[in-house]
Amino acid sequence: MPTVRRVHALEILDSRGRPTLKAYCELSDGTRAAASVPSGASTGAAEALEKRDGDGARHAGLGCRMAAQHVGGEIDTALRGKAFTSQAGLDAELLKLDGTPNKARLGANALLGVSLAFARASAAQAQVPLYQHFANQVGDKPRTLPRLTVNLFSGGKHAGGQVPIQDVLLVPSAAKTVDEGLAAVCAVYRAAAKRMLERFGMRLLTADEGGLAPPFEGAEAMLAEAVAAIEAAGFEPGREVALAVDVASSHFFENGLYHLDGAKLSSAEMIAKLRSWAERFPIVSIEDGLAEDDWAHWPELRRALCGRALTLGDDFLCTHPKRIERALAAGAADALLLKVNQIGTLTEAAEARRLARNAGWKVTISARSGETEDDWLADLAVGWSGDQIKVGSITQSERLAKYNRLLEIEAETHLSVAAWPG
Repeated sequence: MPTVRRVHALEILDSRGRPTLKAYCELSDGTRAAASVPSGASTGAAEALEKRDGDGARHAGLGCRMAAQHVGGEIDTALRGKAFTSQAGLDAELLKLDGTPNKARLGANALLGVSLAFARASAAQAQVPLYQHFANQVGDKPRTLPRLTVNLFSGGKHAGGQVPIQDVLLVPSAAKTVDEGLAAVCAVYRAAAKRMLERFGMRLLTADEGGLAPPFEGAEAMLAEAVAAIEAAGFEPGREVALAVDVASSHFFENGLYHLDGAKLSSAEMIAKLRSWAERFPIVSIEDGLAEDDWAHWPELRRALCGRALTLGDDFLCTHPKRIERALAAGAADALLLKVNQIGTLTEAAEARRLARNAGWKVTISARSGETEDDWLADLAVGWSGDQIKVGSITQSERLAKYNRLLEIEAETHLSVAAWPG
C-alpha cells in the first residue's frame, strides 16, 4: 500500500517554450518518481483549468510557480503520511482538496502532476512496468499497441492559421508493428518535405507538433498534397497509408457559420463538405468536424460519416464524463480523443475511457501541442488499450520520446498493433 512521504513540483518549460509543471512523489519506502504535465493550444471550453501566475512581466503571465507552490504546500500537507490503496483514492483526495468542478483553485496542472507522479511511483514500488500499472488501474490487461496517427501537415492554432483546419495526419493502416508504421510515416514525411521544397521553396519549418506548415491555398489543397506525398513515397493511399483530419472547427465558427477557405458555411453545409472529403480522400477519422457547442448537428455529422470515417470528439467531449454521456444519449460521436489534462486526474480520465469503451467507441490517446520529453503517454496508451495514439510528428524530441517508448514496449511485449482501420 503506497504511503506518501512527500510531493513537490518545479516549473519547467514545454516544447513551445511555455511554462508547465514537473511533479515529484516520494513514498515512505524511499521510492521516488516524477512526471511532467502537458499543455494545449487548441483547448475546449469545458477543459479543466490550469493554474497560471498571471504576472505579465514573466512568461507573459503563463508562469506555473503558483501551481508548483500548491503542490509543495497545500497538497503535500494533505497527502503526507497517508496510505492509498488505489489511484482512485489518491485522486479523490486531490479533488476533495481542490473543491471546484474545474480544478480552478489549485490548478489542473498541479493535480494532474501529482496524480501522474503517484502512479509512476506506485508502479516502481510494485516493480511492474508503468503500462501494466495503468492496465491494473482500469481492471484490464494490455491487449494491443495503439495504431499510429502522425501529423504530416498543420494549420490552425498549431501553425499560425495559414490554413483553417488544424492537422492532416498519416495513418499507416497496413503496418503490422509500430516499427513498420514509423518507417512508413517517415518515408511519407520525407517525400512531403521534398515536394514542399520544390513547390514552395520551403525549408523544414514546422508547427507546434512537428507537422509541416506550408502556405496551402486551402484545406483541400492540404489533403490533396498529403495523398500526393503518400504516392510519392511508394504507398497506396487508403490501403497502405490513410489520412486522419483534425478540423478543430470551433476555431473558425462564428455567429453560427463556419468560415472555411473564404466561404461561410451553415452546419448542414459543413457536414456536406466533410462528407465529400471522406468520399474523395482516404480519410478514416475526422476530429472536431463541428464546433464544440454545435450539439444539434453532431448526430447528423456522425450519420453522414458512419461507415466512412470515425466521428472523433476532442474539444467537443473534453475527456469529460458528463459531455460523453450527453453525446452517447444523442448519438453524436463514435470515438473519443482522450487527453488526461483536459479533465485533470487519471481516475476521471479512466471513467471517460470506460464510458467510451462500453459504448463501443474507438479511443485515441492523445498528447498536446505543449509537450515534454516525458514518455508516460505511451505507457498509458498501451495500458488502456488505446485504438490509436496521437502524439504529433516525427521530428521533435518531445514527440519522439513517446514513439521510442512504444518501440521499447513493442520489443518487450510483442503485442500486435490494433486492427483499426481494418
